[in-house]
Amino acid sequence: MISRFDRRKLLAGAAGVGAAAALSAKASTTYAAPALIQSGPLEVLFWSSFNGVNAETLTTLVNEFNESQTDIFINDQFQGTYEETAQKITAALPANQAPDMSILSEIWWFRFYAAQALAPLNDVIAASDDFNREDFVDSLINEGFRNDTQWWISFARSTPIMYYDKAALAEVGLTESPKTWDEYTAVAQDLVRKDGDTISRAAFAHLTSAGYLAWPFQGVSWQWGGRFSDDDFNIMINEEETVAAGEFYKNSVGDGWAVMSSDAVADFNAGLATAIFASTGSLGGIAQNATVDFGTGFLPEGPAGFGCPTGGSGISFFNSAAPEKITAGFEFVKYVTSTEKTTFWSQNTGYMPVRKSARDSENMQAFFADNPNFQVAVNQLEFTKPQDPARIYIPNGDQIIGGGLERIMINQEDTQSVFDEVAAELEDEAQPVLEQLAEIEG
Repeated sequence: MISRFDRRKLLAGAAGVGAAAALSAKASTTYAAPALIQSGPLEVLFWSSFNGVNAETLTTLVNEFNESQTDIFINDQFQGTYEETAQKITAALPANQAPDMSILSEIWWFRFYAAQALAPLNDVIAASDDFNREDFVDSLINEGFRNDTQWWISFARSTPIMYYDKAALAEVGLTESPKTWDEYTAVAQDLVRKDGDTISRAAFAHLTSAGYLAWPFQGVSWQWGGRFSDDDFNIMINEEETVAAGEFYKNSVGDGWAVMSSDAVADFNAGLATAIFASTGSLGGIAQNATVDFGTGFLPEGPAGFGCPTGGSGISFFNSAAPEKITAGFEFVKYVTSTEKTTFWSQNTGYMPVRKSARDSENMQAFFADNPNFQVAVNQLEFTKPQDPARIYIPNGDQIIGGGLERIMINQEDTQSVFDEVAAELEDEAQPVLEQLAEIEG
C-alpha cells in the first residue's frame, strides 16, 4: 500500500513554493502520492515513444502506478518514434493541445527548451521531500540541467554498444568484442560470406541516417581525435581528424566488409551481420529475438583511443500544462525513476539504471552476474560523454550529419567535400539556436 501525504503538499508544489535553485537531495525511501482536492483522479496526459519489449515494460509501470493510488491517472499515449513524437508536439503546442509531459530524446528536450516551451522543474523538485537528485548518476541527470535549472529527468538512458555474433567471431579467433578497430579490420574480410556477388553475411552493418547513423559516428569521430563542434557551436566536422573517421566509414563499405542496413538490428538478429552498433535500449528486444548467440562490448578504440556518446531519453513537462498537473505528473516521474522501478525498467529493457542506488543494489549486481551483456553499457558509461552540440542542439543536426555520411558511404563521394558542405549547413542552422540562447541565457 502506498502511503499518502496531506493535500497541502500538492498545493505547495503547484504554487512553486521553495527556492527555485535549491534542488532537493534528501534520501528517498517510500513513494507517497498526494491527495488531490477534487472528485476522481486527476488525469495527466503523457506521450511516449517506445515499442516492443520497451513499450510493454512502460505499460506495466504506468498500470502499476495508476493502480497503486486513486488520485492520479497517467494517460499514456504512444506517438511513434522520438522524432514522430517531437513533431506531433511541435504541431500541438500552437493549438494548445500538447500533452502535460512527454518522453523526449536527448536531442529534442533541448530544442523545446530553446523554444521556451518546457516547464522548469526546480520548484517541484524542491517541494518534493522524497526526490533525491544526488542519487541519480551525475552525468545523466546533469544533461537535463541548464541555466541553473532542471528541465529534463533522465529515464531511458543509453549508449551505443557493440553487439556481436559469438560463433562468427570465434571463426576468426576472437573470443570477445574487438578492443580496437585495427583488431577487427584485420579479420573483417574473413567474416564476410557471399552468394555469388551478393553479401549474405557482412562483418558489420551500419545504421542509416534515419536510424541515427550520426549517433555512434559521434564516438568514432572522437576515436580519431575529431569533433563535430565545440561547446560554443564552432563547427569542426570538416577538420582533418573527423574527415579521417569519415574515410574509415567510407572504406568499410567500399572495401566490402560492411553494409548499410535499413534495419541493422533485424539483420543482426537474423545472422546477416556479425556485428552492429545499437542502443543499450535494444538489448531486451535482441535478447528476445536473436537467432544467434550474441555478446556485447565497448565500442572499439581508434587511433586516438576510446570514444562513445551518451543518448536515450528522459521526461519533460510543458509550460502549457496546469501547475497541478505538473505536480501530479512529477509523482509518476518519481515513481518510475525510483530505485525499485528503475531496476525493473533496466532489467527488462537494457537501458542503464539512472540511479546509483539501483546500479549498486544487490538485485542489480546479481542480475549483471547472470546477464553480463546488460552490464557492458553501465561499465562503459564511466568513459562516455555528452555529444557535441552540432548533432543534438542544432535543428536537424543529426540528419544533416547522417545524410552526409550516407553520401560518403553509399555514393562513395569525396569525404572532405561532403563534410565541407555539411559544415556550412550546420553553421547556417546554428544561427537561430545561438539567437535563442542569447535571449534566454544572455
